[in-house]
Amino acid sequence: MPSADFQTHPVFKRGIAPHIRLLVYVTVCVAILVADVRFRYLESLREYLSTITYPMRRAAAEPVNLASNAAKYFSKLADSQFEQADFERLQIETAQRLLRFESLEQENEQLRRLLGMSARVRTHSVAAEVLYSAPDPYSRKVILDQGRQEGVEPGLAVVDATGLLGQVTRVYPIQSEVTLITDRNQSVTVQVERNGQRGVMSGTGQGGLELRFVLADADIKVGDRLMTSGLDGLFVPGLPVAMVESVERDAGAFARIACRPLAGVDQSTRVLVLSRAELPPPPPPPQPAPETTGESSPASEPGARPEPAEDEN
Repeated sequence: MPSADFQTHPVFKRGIAPHIRLLVYVTVCVAILVADVRFRYLESLREYLSTITYPMRRAAAEPVNLASNAAKYFSKLADSQFEQADFERLQIETAQRLLRFESLEQENEQLRRLLGMSARVRTHSVAAEVLYSAPDPYSRKVILDQGRQEGVEPGLAVVDATGLLGQVTRVYPIQSEVTLITDRNQSVTVQVERNGQRGVMSGTGQGGLELRFVLADADIKVGDRLMTSGLDGLFVPGLPVAMVESVERDAGAFARIACRPLAGVDQSTRVLVLSRAELPPPPPPPQPAPETTGESSPASEPGARPEPAEDEN
């Protein structure tokens, strides 16, 4: 048998006892701690070891930092999204509120101007609101929210804050139809504010007006204001109607006069329905003269004396 089989087993080898080895290790550690605390011998060694182990410590802490930063990022992202949604909602509400304020301000301005118009015409009026335009592509008509129940009648004039808008042509119980002055079938008797020159204003059907039946040599200039004359008995006299934009005198016996309506034909939403102009009562008929005869009483003759009354006694 080979000799290697008779070697001593490591369990039977004897060395330094474990408790003595522990005591040596403890003594060395205590000595190192005392020397480090007392004399600071290991400061440079500690700094050197800290520098060497810094990358390992950073690498070991990186997953934790990455997870923490990711959690913070997503948390802040969610908060930012909520804040952005709240800000956008607040911005939309503010914009809507601002639009309402602007609309109310414009409406109040229109109402104040309508009150001024009502004070100028000095006649009974009914305030109304334009609901929508009539669905007729060949006419210029709008629908009001006031009708027969409020005293609206066919033929009444409709004005806005700046001038004549149109005329009531059809009346329903709670609504009414107004034909605008720019309709081709609508005509208004007008006069020039500057000199009283009269004429007939008619619509062109395309948003404009035309003063017709005016002689070519009439005293009308660009910029003249045209007012209702009241000769038709329908419109109150003195309502602003239009402004003269161009005058062509070479078209024949009559001048071709284009005008621009003063009222907001396509913009006004608040209007007044005016009652008819109150015409003065007609003069009384002449009284017949008393009949005279050729005979006259003695008392009526010149120089005659009245007879004395007889004494009843």
